[in-house]
Amino acid sequence: MSTLTATPETPETAPAAPARPAYRVTGRRVLASEWAKLWSLRSTWITLGLGLLFLVAFGVIAASHYKSNLDSGRHMDRDFATATAVSLSLFGTNFAQLALGVLGVLVTAGEYSTGMIRSTLAAVPRRLPVLWSKAAVYGLVALVVATVGAFVAFLVGSQIVSGTPAAMGLGHAGVVRSLLGAGLYLGLVGVIGAALGALLRSVAGGISVLVAALMLVPGLISLLPSSWQGNIDPYLPSHAGESIFALTHDSTTLSPGAGLLVFLGWTALALAGAAYRLLRSDV
Repeated sequence: MSTLTATPETPETAPAAPARPAYRVTGRRVLASEWAKLWSLRSTWITLGLGLLFLVAFGVIAASHYKSNLDSGRHMDRDFATATAVSLSLFGTNFAQLALGVLGVLVTAGEYSTGMIRSTLAAVPRRLPVLWSKAAVYGLVALVVATVGAFVAFLVGSQIVSGTPAAMGLGHAGVVRSLLGAGLYLGLVGVIGAALGALLRSVAGGISVLVAALMLVPGLISLLPSSWQGNIDPYLPSHAGESIFALTHDSTTLSPGAGLLVFLGWTALALAGAAYRLLRSDV
């Protein structure tokens, strides 16, 4: 009679378990994830398109209106009478900032509305890299779109007002700086929108605060005594931002460098608030 003897497995004879790939959360991978999520949304394409359209279309409309009034001899108000090709071309900045700022709010607050933020923070448990990546990715996209729009609006608008007192070219002093400043300002508006979305975790709330800060508060400041206005007005987000891309300045406005520093301060404040709530509050 034969006997079967079981041979014990040794480490040398045991079948090797399939090796599992080691996944590590790195800054590059978080950035790539946020980049993919940004472009997978239809709202991204629509809102960026609207921002670009507002910037170019309103700039061309303002230049055409200036040229039409000048040719017909009609009276122009003071703002148009002293306009330049740069100020006319950047007329749509106030409208573009709404589109780009609203999309910034959607980039962060939208994940809270859908509950997707739980999956995002489960994959990146340290949390803050998510906020920095969202702000960096969208801020860069908004910067590029806004800069392209500013240059396109100027190139078209300068052709329309060619031969008028407002005519200017890219070679004129301060023109390129103003166009790049407009792109930088709108890019930072997008970052502020993303920060407000993460801070308030509400699309409606983020948009409301953004619109109030950029458009409503400056109007309310005009109700204060004039002695107060001079000390507050230049440091408001919208007015500090306008000084970044304004071609000329006076004693009531900040210089481009000072305006940039003030607006960067507002941006850092919004990001700091968003980071604090992200660390301290559950999702």
